[in-house]
Amino acid sequence: MKAKVHVTLKPGVLDPQGKAVQHALGSLEFSGVEAVRQGKYIEIDLTEPDADKARGQVDDMCKKLLANMVIEDYAIEISD
Repeated sequence: MKAKVHVTLKPGVLDPQGKAVQHALGSLEFSGVEAVRQGKYIEIDLTEPDADKARGQVDDMCKKLLANMVIEDYAIEISD
């Protein structure tokens, strides 16, 4: 199984990296960019053949290590 994890800041949490990217895009004359939010993308290869069990394992990984539960949200995709 392959797990794809998207970790993003929760709404309302300041994102200085996103602000810097937004400013840089404006400096490069890309107009119409109202906001940028930056996050993390993580791919994990798992030996677990059961998709539900794999999702559970990755969910635990996110809660314990991959995401800061106070300020970040995450979404998990599981595929063969």
